[in-house]
Amino acid sequence: MTTVTLGALAAHFGRDVERGLSKALGIIEAARRDGVELLVFPDASIGGYIGDLRAPDPDELPPPLDPHGPELAAIAAAAGDMTVCIGYTEAADDKRYNAAVCLSGDGILGTHRKVHQPAGEGLAYAAGNAFRAFDTPVGRIGMLIDYDKTFPESARTLALDGARIIAALSAWPASVTDRAARLPADRQSRLFDLYDCARAAENQVFVVSSNLTGVTGSLRFLGQAKVVSPGGEILATTRSKGGMATVTVDVDAEIARARRVLDHLAELRPDAYHAEQTVPKG
Repeated sequence: MTTVTLGALAAHFGRDVERGLSKALGIIEAARRDGVELLVFPDASIGGYIGDLRAPDPDELPPPLDPHGPELAAIAAAAGDMTVCIGYTEAADDKRYNAAVCLSGDGILGTHRKVHQPAGEGLAYAAGNAFRAFDTPVGRIGMLIDYDKTFPESARTLALDGARIIAALSAWPASVTDRAARLPADRQSRLFDLYDCARAAENQVFVVSSNLTGVTGSLRFLGQAKVVSPGGEILATTRSKGGMATVTVDVDAEIARARRVLDHLAELRPDAYHAEQTVPKG
């Protein structure tokens, strides 16, 4: 039996890159003391997220960073033998991407650019175009960035690529059109938890789900960081507060147990899925 301690963070990160970097380094140090081996930060931890989903202010966009620049190098150095996933705005080819990077003291292990863009997010970021898993010291991992997890195909692609753990980094706010008075009662609060549990259960993998807290512009973020088992059970959660949800598990043993009788990936029937992949009308 080989166990690993998984940690999902709920915290506020704003526009100030240096302040966010300093905060992230402190959290990594504390997580190491607590024995965390995989630490998943929220989306947009370095530089913050946009302040309005429907009409992002072009003068208030998160600063784009070089993926090989000093900020991520500092995160890698602090990570050491830990595996750390963190979100930021990536500068590449004169474009900006809502991106995530997974790294350790050895450098970058994997990257992801958010593929699915809600509302007006396309006005602030270019879209990614792929989902790929990669190997890390804690096993094979895939990453999703907030709205990506709404689409079952995203997590399924990672699971079919061998991901045993899906790191779901989010900047997921309460509803922008019909916000509830209390965050736990908000429609988006329910959906956020539902997607985490569904993506874990349908692929029989672990989901380590992080999220921002606090307010940026018109957006109020939900928190609700959590670790979900291959059976869809929430093993640890921060609820709507800031903090870190941690759990120590035997990843391979738990996945094997979940797949012992019903192995969803092995029992797929792609020959029967003939619906054309087109956007329905209306």
